[in-house]
Amino acid sequence: MSKKDNSVKRWAILSAIGIEMGVIIFVFVKLGLWLDTEYNSGGKLFLILGTFVGISISLYLVIKQTNKLNS
Repeated sequence: MSKKDNSVKRWAILSAIGIEMGVIIFVFVKLGLWLDTEYNSGGKLFLILGTFVGISISLYLVIKQTNKLNS
Protein backbone atom coordinates (compact mmCIF):
# COMPACT_ATOMS: atom_id res chain seq x y z
CA MET A 1 0.00 0.00 0.00
CA SER A 2 1.43 3.37 -0.95
CA LYS A 3 1.93 6.19 1.48
CA LYS A 4 -0.81 8.28 -0.20
CA ASP A 5 -3.36 5.46 0.10
CA ASN A 6 -2.44 5.03 3.76
CA SER A 7 -2.91 8.73 4.52
CA VAL A 8 -6.31 8.78 2.77
CA LYS A 9 -7.37 5.73 4.78
CA ARG A 10 -6.19 7.39 8.00
CA TRP A 11 -8.15 10.59 7.22
CA ALA A 12 -11.27 8.56 6.45
CA ILE A 13 -10.99 6.71 9.76
CA LEU A 14 -10.45 9.94 11.71
CA SER A 15 -13.45 11.55 10.00
CA ALA A 16 -15.60 8.56 10.86
CA ILE A 17 -14.47 8.80 14.49
CA GLY A 18 -15.60 12.44 14.62
CA ILE A 19 -18.99 11.61 13.15
CA GLU A 20 -19.35 8.69 15.57
CA MET A 21 -18.61 11.00 18.52
CA GLY A 22 -21.25 13.46 17.39
CA VAL A 23 -23.90 10.79 16.91
CA ILE A 24 -23.25 9.17 20.30
CA ILE A 25 -23.38 12.47 22.17
CA PHE A 26 -26.51 13.56 20.25
CA VAL A 27 -28.33 10.30 21.06
CA PHE A 28 -27.53 10.50 24.77
CA VAL A 29 -28.54 14.17 24.98
CA LYS A 30 -31.86 13.37 23.29
CA LEU A 31 -32.33 10.43 25.66
CA GLY A 32 -31.68 12.73 28.63
CA LEU A 33 -34.17 15.28 27.32
CA TRP A 34 -36.81 12.59 26.84
CA LEU A 35 -36.22 11.18 30.33
CA ASP A 36 -36.53 14.68 31.81
CA THR A 37 -39.86 15.29 30.11
CA GLU A 38 -41.23 11.89 31.13
CA TYR A 39 -39.94 11.50 34.68
CA ASN A 40 -38.47 14.79 35.90
CA SER A 41 -40.78 17.65 34.99
CA GLY A 42 -38.94 20.93 35.11
CA GLY A 43 -35.54 19.46 35.94
CA LYS A 44 -32.43 18.84 33.90
CA LEU A 45 -30.87 15.98 35.84
CA PHE A 46 -31.22 13.37 33.10
CA LEU A 47 -30.03 15.81 30.46
CA ILE A 48 -26.82 16.44 32.39
CA LEU A 49 -26.32 12.73 33.12
CA GLY A 50 -27.02 11.79 29.51
CA THR A 51 -24.53 14.36 28.28
CA PHE A 52 -21.80 13.11 30.61
CA VAL A 53 -22.47 9.48 29.70
CA GLY A 54 -22.42 10.29 25.98
CA ILE A 55 -19.16 12.20 26.25
CA SER A 56 -17.60 9.46 28.37
CA ILE A 57 -18.55 6.69 25.97
CA SER A 58 -17.43 8.63 22.91
CA LEU A 59 -14.12 9.58 24.53
CA TYR A 60 -13.49 5.95 25.48
CA LEU A 61 -14.20 4.81 21.91
CA VAL A 62 -11.97 7.54 20.43
CA ILE A 63 -9.05 6.54 22.62
CA LYS A 64 -9.58 2.87 21.84
CA GLN A 65 -9.81 3.48 18.06
CA THR A 66 -6.83 5.84 17.88
CA ASN A 67 -4.69 3.39 19.83
CA LYS A 68 -5.69 0.70 17.36
CA LEU A 69 -4.93 3.05 14.47
CA ASN A 70 -1.44 3.84 15.78
CA SER A 71 -0.46 0.22 16.35
